[in-house]
Amino acid sequence: MKLVLSEPRLLIEPISVISELVNEVQFKIDKDRLELISMDPANVAMIVFTMMSSAFSEYDVKKPVTISLGLDSFKAVLRRSKPSDAITLQLDEDKNRLKIQIVGESTRTFNLSLIDIEEKKQRVPDLTFPLKIQTNSSVFDEAITDMDIVSESVMLVCDKDKFCVEASGNLSDAKAEIGKDENTVIDCKSKEEVRSKYSIEYLKKMVKAGKLSPNLEIQFSKDYPLRMDYRIKDKLGLSFILAPRVSND
Repeated sequence: MKLVLSEPRLLIEPISVISELVNEVQFKIDKDRLELISMDPANVAMIVFTMMSSAFSEYDVKKPVTISLGLDSFKAVLRRSKPSDAITLQLDEDKNRLKIQIVGESTRTFNLSLIDIEEKKQRVPDLTFPLKIQTNSSVFDEAITDMDIVSESVMLVCDKDKFCVEASGNLSDAKAEIGKDENTVIDCKSKEEVRSKYSIEYLKKMVKAGKLSPNLEIQFSKDYPLRMDYRIKDKLGLSFILAPRVSND
């Protein structure tokens, strides 16, 4: 296995976000893609990360492999690269290590030991939503940051014409309204307003993926998981599925 990436940010930025939710992961790598599917320790959030072979300048995978890594070490190595560097990933099966080379003005080599973690077959749930919102990543990021001032949870509200992010605390409340425009498309098939509550703690970590893509797709339903998708066409996708908050907080 040999993977060469000429745009380090395509791996650095997703791994940085993912590492805030999980510490240890399994990468499944085949002839078409590199994929990670993981649940956070509290079983509240699922992360689905896919990098297509077309994202790499060189992609040589003879047979499917599974690599288990601690993200703290992996992230630290990746962050040593500059935007103009190339990153090469190679599997040393004999020594059970991942060889990472950062090639730029110099060539630096790191060998990370692979870890043993229980292989759980994570299945992405087949969810059906009554609505789909496509909007600017930074707009949603700002809305979540605003709501964090007054509460630990956020209410997402949508109808055919607008999408609102609301929060209510003991003494304060806040609301951000995102209407249809050239940057926001709302496709709501529900005849009634759709409302559902989610954890701001998790959302604050997830919206950092906005560094990857200026566009975000949001789907949710009443007392139902939220799905958020960040994509770079023909290169990668980073998705989050977040369980709803149904307690009376």
